[in-house]
Amino acid sequence: MKKAMFTVSLVVALGLAMAPLGARQTSGEKLEITAFAVNMSNIGPGASAVVEINIDRWSTAAERENLITTMVEKKENELLKALQKMPSHGRFSIPGLVGPDPHQLRLGNPLRYAWQTPQPEGGRRIVIATDRYIGFAEARNQPRTIDYPFTLFEIRVDKAGEGQGKMAVATKISFDKKKNAIELENYSSEPVRLNNVKVKVKT
Repeated sequence: MKKAMFTVSLVVALGLAMAPLGARQTSGEKLEITAFAVNMSNIGPGASAVVEINIDRWSTAAERENLITTMVEKKENELLKALQKMPSHGRFSIPGLVGPDPHQLRLGNPLRYAWQTPQPEGGRRIVIATDRYIGFAEARNQPRTIDYPFTLFEIRVDKAGEGQGKMAVATKISFDKKKNAIELENYSSEPVRLNNVKVKVKT
């Protein structure tokens, strides 16, 4: 099975250093997000389903700073532990998923990190991260997927709340100090594309 490694600069990855520490987010409202996910990976390519994301709270500057420090100074396992200690910020699910569901996507997973920043044209960029669900069989058998414990989302929408994004269900995160860059390694060859993204403020 092929794996794809792509490197992004420290100021972009995860939205963790998108702005100075303590920077205010666009707003603190609760959001409902829907998107049409298309699997572009080499694992079941072409499959599609609707993703539902509910954000009930946003990460604080202190939570964000803690993750940045852990990510830069410590190993991936410590970043995973730090993320797992974060309170739930909402939930995402793929209720109409067809076939095997080893990551428990139909039922859904809690969100551990949620951050948004304003875009110059008036839209917003939303970054979400959480630990991936690992079932009993995976924990017992220790397949290669056990080394890919993160789920990441990056979404960009315009002023009307419409846009697109990407989703990576099984991902590794590491920091290369020589390159001063965060490396995201997907278990599959390419993240899932999120088309027809629609963001609504909860009433």
